Amino acid sequence: MSAIPLVMLHGWALNLRVFDELVEALEAPASQPRFDISRFDLPGHGRAPEPSDLYGDQADGAWDIGKVADFLLKKMPERCVLLGWSLGAKISMEIAARAPERIQGLVLISATPKFARSDDWPYGANPAALDALGRHLRDDYRRTVNDFLSLQVRGSVQAEETLNNLRNALLAQGECQPATLLRSLRLLHQIDQRPRLPLIQAPTLVITGQYDRVVHPSATQAAAALIPNARYQELPRCGHAPFISHAHEVVELIQEFAAELTS
Repeated sequence: MSAIPLVMLHGWALNLRVFDELVEALEAPASQPRFDISRFDLPGHGRAPEPSDLYGDQADGAWDIGKVADFLLKKMPERCVLLGWSLGAKISMEIAARAPERIQGLVLISATPKFARSDDWPYGANPAALDALGRHLRDDYRRTVNDFLSLQVRGSVQAEETLNNLRNALLAQGECQPATLLRSLRLLHQIDQRPRLPLIQAPTLVITGQYDRVVHPSATQAAAALIPNARYQELPRCGHAPFISHAHEVVELIQEFAAELTS
């Protein structure tokens, strides 16, 4: 059996190195099925460029998620399993809705179609808190990013180890510039993908942590309910980065899902 192309997209403020241990486990000699793994830095993250047309040449604007999706589609195999975490999951949902013929299967980790709370979406973050995050980025972006990394591991059984892995990934591939963080944060603040989710045709595995403090599990469960062929898996005693804190469980879920795609 030929290897399954698998593309990975990381979360806000981080980079492709956050997947180091997951890649190692999925590429282990005894791992089945076999994967041909590609992982990409999101625009302006790690070592990737951030073309100005992604935000309409307006330095204080927001990313256009459609343009970001097209930017990444140019790098991806013609057909693949796509895995996205957090911000990477939002972009993965857009890619899967936009180019269904390119996506064999979709794995969404800590995903939400709408990050900001509203009257018809009680699962999101307080918009005022998102505004405050933007102000803190302008004032002291390194401290703000570090606080955000700490938030991601709260409630996790492997909190300290997971936090160290997140920090090491950030250092290994390079920090994201504050302007990029602000533009991508504005996308998170503004976009509502709920109308897009029914357009996703690929079989979808949706994974979340029981104690995720960044994306509430109810938001991830609601996202799964809007995707026609999705299954939902919540991991106990787990925060926002289950592929690090609960690596064994996540690897097994991905392997089982991929095997079903090819059976």
